[in-house]
Amino acid sequence: MGDRSRQLDEVGEYGLMAEIARRYYIEDETQDAVARALGLSRMKVNRLLREAKEAGLVEIRVRFHSSQTREIERALCRAFGLKSLLVAPEAQSPEQQRANVAMLVAHYLEANLRENLVIAVGMGRNVAAVANVQPSRTFRSITFVSGSGGASEAGAEGNADHICRNLARRFGGTAATLYAPAFVPDAGLREALMQHETVRRTLNLARSADYALIGIGDLGPDSHMARMGWFTADEIGRARAAGVVGDLMGYDFFGIEGTPRDDGLGGRVIGLSREDLARISNTVALASESSKAMALLGALRTGAIDILATSLPLCMELQRMLRNHGEVV
Repeated sequence: MGDRSRQLDEVGEYGLMAEIARRYYIEDETQDAVARALGLSRMKVNRLLREAKEAGLVEIRVRFHSSQTREIERALCRAFGLKSLLVAPEAQSPEQQRANVAMLVAHYLEANLRENLVIAVGMGRNVAAVANVQPSRTFRSITFVSGSGGASEAGAEGNADHICRNLARRFGGTAATLYAPAFVPDAGLREALMQHETVRRTLNLARSADYALIGIGDLGPDSHMARMGWFTADEIGRARAAGVVGDLMGYDFFGIEGTPRDDGLGGRVIGLSREDLARISNTVALASESSKAMALLGALRTGAIDILATSLPLCMELQRMLRNHGEVV
């Protein structure tokens, strides 16, 4: 009984440290305010904050931002109603840029996740890169759930279920797979699969998520769907000529103004829709490739994105495009 009581005390103390650290570092409450809210002395709050750092529960990272970068963050958050903008500095290669953006997302999750949350996960290289970052904090009871089906053309690393398993290994918790293909050529078959009990149950779990991690697709030759071969070159060409600039989750296509443009390409992918993402209160979108500026602008205008992780060059290009359209940023 003594050992068990001691273990429970340790768990309780750890949870208290986490709550104090969350209030102090994330909610920007003063130590006095934290002490009053939790019925503690200020001295104990100060001690537990120190112990939280010593235990590795809190890790302080300093990001070196110029005043220009901070102003870009404020301007773009204001322009698109974002809760947060995570900006990675310019890198020497696309691979390093992707890794830098992914590191910001991993650190954001590490700071903001807590036990018993559900995180819906999309497909693609940018989302997969997040699972390559080793966090300093892990969890026991969070769930990573696939927000789209799988595709053999993507290889293991590009599929949402593989990414979920990698994230669960990194952050702790469990992974839930969506047992369905990502792409089907027939709308009737897609509808039938969406109504299958196993598929519906998993998608409902994903729809209830507290966070979502998604990539932003474009229609370029190196885009995820082009590499998958889901659409012919003629189909992609016609869609681009009609004003389609990108997609969310390979499902919802949109124009530069953010309005739906699903005719021709839409309705063939099994996974979360734009409406599903809009209902998730913390949808985190990742975009690192310089070619995605137009797709990123359209995606932000859909209103489905709450947190954006991208590069400084892409942010500056967004500002340029907005100014060219006469929008104040």
